[in-house]
Amino acid sequence: MARVLIAGAGVGGLASAHRLRRQLADSDEIVVFDQSPMHTFWPSLLWLMTGTRHADQVQRPLTALKERKITVVHGPITAIEPTDKAVVSGDVRWAGDALIIALGADLDPSLVPGLTDEPGNFYTVAGAQAVWEQLQTVDQGRVVVLISRVPFKCPAAPYEAAMLIDGVLRKRHRRDRVSVEVWAAEPAPMGVAGPAVSQAVVNALTERGIAYQPQHVVSEVDASARVLTFQEATAVSYDLLAYVPPHRVPTVVAEAGLAPADGWVAVDPHTLETRFRDVFAIGDVTGIPLALGKPLPKAGVFAHRQGEVVADLIARRITGRETGPTFDGVGECFIEMGRGIAGFARGNFYAEPTPAVHAYKPGRHWHAGKVAFERHWWAQWW
Repeated sequence: MARVLIAGAGVGGLASAHRLRRQLADSDEIVVFDQSPMHTFWPSLLWLMTGTRHADQVQRPLTALKERKITVVHGPITAIEPTDKAVVSGDVRWAGDALIIALGADLDPSLVPGLTDEPGNFYTVAGAQAVWEQLQTVDQGRVVVLISRVPFKCPAAPYEAAMLIDGVLRKRHRRDRVSVEVWAAEPAPMGVAGPAVSQAVVNALTERGIAYQPQHVVSEVDASARVLTFQEATAVSYDLLAYVPPHRVPTVVAEAGLAPADGWVAVDPHTLETRFRDVFAIGDVTGIPLALGKPLPKAGVFAHRQGEVVADLIARRITGRETGPTFDGVGECFIEMGRGIAGFARGNFYAEPTPAVHAYKPGRHWHAGKVAFERHWWAQWW
């Protein structure tokens, strides 16, 4: 009997677990560890933030995995031992034949003084709900969507958030009294995708009257006065703050020697294997340098495909088959623009010398496509 351990039940972890279950014998054990009892479909948080979803529509209990013969261990991971392909959760140590690290990036608002005093971290269920509650009462003033640090997962998300908020305010006939602005620690939207995609996003913001302020790194937040102070000595007041918090590698991953505390897990870009044999890392916890000198974006589509590639590789090693396809850096994303409109971009991020990414003309069909993908996600796993 073989045992595969998967640390993390996000997009990549689930993709690996289900793919492995289909390929391995029933006697082989697949164990998934997560500190939360729920799986959250992160792309739907943008809709939760703007009132078109409820919390129970963006989450499902991980106990459902047991029906698919996948063992679930609920609780924090206290240690990872890569040399032994082992995970410690609580007082129990689990050793396996292969280990997949899919813990994502930890969100740490405390890295910006005062940011924890603001509830609008829309990268969480509670934070997305808090933005929606505030958005219903904003009648005038300034809404700021803040990108506090880079890198961050889902490069399109804060720009989608601004356009979705714009759509809500227009629907409620408040937009002429409320400004919407994006203040970003990065030089351009979705920069790794190339200048054409960046400019398309800037154009979409401009068309909606959303001010864009790039290359501004927030240094402090005064929640009582509702003022942001940036490293450039700029002070900006706000009436509603929706923000992307700083991301960092999970402490347990750094303590395991898999990544520096200020960096990410290094992996083979095609197999996702770490420097430890049969220990893999996928998704947001990794740092994969591209030819242009920037890292592969942290995005669910990559975590999903990496998870399937790793599952295939592990299954083939366990069953003695030859190695199959590897991860090729191809990915895509929907870009919500509000009021039932969305864009779409797809490309090869491993292309050299720069990623080859194409942005398609926005339309209602792309929004419908994202809705269909959400339904497909829940249908295939639950």
